[in-house]
Amino acid sequence: MEFESKVALVTGAAGAIGKAIAEHFCRQGARVFITDLDQTKIDQCCSGIDPSGRLCKGLAADVTEHQQVINVVRAALSEFGGKIDILVNVAGIVAQGNVEDIDERTWDQVFAVNCKGTFLFIKEVVPVMKENGSGKIINFSSKSGKTGSALMSHYSAAKAAIIGLTQSLAYELAGFSINVNCICPGITENTGVWDNVSSGYVRSLKMPMDQIVEKFTTKVPLGRLAKVEDVVAVTCFLASKGADYMTGQAINVTGGREMH
Repeated sequence: MEFESKVALVTGAAGAIGKAIAEHFCRQGARVFITDLDQTKIDQCCSGIDPSGRLCKGLAADVTEHQQVINVVRAALSEFGGKIDILVNVAGIVAQGNVEDIDERTWDQVFAVNCKGTFLFIKEVVPVMKENGSGKIINFSSKSGKTGSALMSHYSAAKAAIIGLTQSLAYELAGFSINVNCICPGITENTGVWDNVSSGYVRSLKMPMDQIVEKFTTKVPLGRLAKVEDVVAVTCFLASKGADYMTGQAINVTGGREMH
């Protein structure tokens, strides 16, 4: 029971990856507080993850709204004994478009959800971790944050910013025994991000879906796209004691497509 007695807060938990991370934590003994935009989906996730209703609780919030973020952190502390040991910032959105066609509102929204939302949760959780004397923060970047993706300049820029934020905080918080790392997944099957991106490529490249999948799979040395389980495994390792000597790292989960 790797996470027995730990409390984890997971954002973006109504999505495939966030929910799977929350499920893993619960199976390993943690108490988990989850958040996403829709309370109905949050309630469904909680009951699916933990039918007993004791180990998984949640509250809907817009991660770009500071007061709503404060409400989630307060609720997590109230439900689970006044501590948060692990923060996983999964919440994010993806968008596509030629740079000349990206409007200012879309650019701002991509940065608000991916960057501001991550910042706001860290801002509110770090004082709790400092008081408790330790913590693990795992942020979500992307392969596109390492090497930018065509037609996704706003998304790539936002995800690159997450890597810079992670590195900066790793230095800032090391003296408090708070580890800060981030995950850089490649294309991950059965996720909302891939559904959106692949549909966009079908339109922009004028290719059928099976050819889009083949086109991107051939770029991966290990010969397949990532599975949700691949991302969950690395995320939960970074939250574990096994990663106590790791901080400031941006870990690729790309099947070898990204190697720096």
